[in-house]
Amino acid sequence: MAPRRPAELYRAPFPLYTVRLHPRRPLAITAGGGGAAKTGIRNGVHFLQLEQIGGQLSASLLHCHDTETRATMTMALAGDVIAAGQDNSCHILRFTVQEPEGPGTAGKDGSGEKGVRRRRGPGGGAQGSAQSRAREVRVESLQRVRTDFSPDALQKAVRFSADGALLATGGADGFLRLWEFPSMKKTLEFRAHDGEIEDIALGPDNKVVTAGRDFQCCVWQQDQLVTGLRWHENLPGIPDKAYRYQACRFGAVEGSAGALRLYTVQVPHKRERRPPPCYLTKWDGKSFLPLLTRPCGSEVISCLSISDSGTFLGLGTVTGSVAIHIAFSLQRLYYVKEAHGIVVTDVAFVPESRPGRELLGGHEAALLSVAVDSRCKLHLLPTRRSLPVWLLLLLCAGLIVATILLLQLTFPGFL
Repeated sequence: MAPRRPAELYRAPFPLYTVRLHPRRPLAITAGGGGAAKTGIRNGVHFLQLEQIGGQLSASLLHCHDTETRATMTMALAGDVIAAGQDNSCHILRFTVQEPEGPGTAGKDGSGEKGVRRRRGPGGGAQGSAQSRAREVRVESLQRVRTDFSPDALQKAVRFSADGALLATGGADGFLRLWEFPSMKKTLEFRAHDGEIEDIALGPDNKVVTAGRDFQCCVWQQDQLVTGLRWHENLPGIPDKAYRYQACRFGAVEGSAGALRLYTVQVPHKRERRPPPCYLTKWDGKSFLPLLTRPCGSEVISCLSISDSGTFLGLGTVTGSVAIHIAFSLQRLYYVKEAHGIVVTDVAFVPESRPGRELLGGHEAALLSVAVDSRCKLHLLPTRRSLPVWLLLLLCAGLIVATILLLQLTFPGFL
């Protein structure tokens, strides 16, 4: 059975590059930009309230934070603090969600400009929301630090540590920089790659994994190289520089508290008339030895996300497709070709906290995707059907009894 086409939750007035979901609030944060200096279209960070209405997940625009001429390309979230990668810098923002004194209160200026103006649900229609209009988001700019110093400076990756005490940034100059948070005191700076850093993952024991365009994916302890990953060492037919690492993420191990797995995406370095497949690799989170590698289609992967429990991997492609894979086996469970029709820039799972589970509406998982087409879309994964244990035991017992009776009929005196 083919999956349903994804629902359009929201359409921004500019290309979207990143999306994050708050772990404790029914809140999605999208960001991007369209070159405000040339086009006149404002860049911004948009706050969307998510809620179940009539059995369908809908999104309401709560607030638009104007970032002027700076487009937000990457974003990390720690509680109510956002680290936004804009041009060559990281901007630290803090937001608060406030309840007004009376029902139906509009924005602070009374015009409703900073309150919600519309809800967009699976049907794509827009309607007002008294519940959403009863909330107001305020954003405070805390600090700005420069994080990239190359001639074409661009911060390409930013990550908070699990406890929110450390921030890691990487960009076009190939340097990994670690910052204490919230002081934003730089604690470490070194060249991790010859060329751009594509992605960063913060792991256990203060280890940092970086994926670069120099064909390397490295594990660091401070500025010391622990190991370089070799995903194809058991695939002798693949040359060393045929693939590069596009993304890296740590994920939980379902059923094993505290254990982590590392997942990486490898994409072809050169595009060919008959494109070779991309690959997913699962690694042991301590030894960093490869556990499993599987091809994941010939469309070039652009982004990766992992669900809170570590059960699912979400993928976006440069051709606009979206897929969900089972983390244990790396098998594809869900796929929509050209869900966006243009490069998918980010994907994020709805959190598995209590507010997140309330949003799922009986589905096993939900994935949000954003793209250069300015749209935020919702991908729902139906709950997989499984037989209860008692029924399996009953069937096994019935099978044993039937086998014994058959043998008795075939060979009289068997018993």
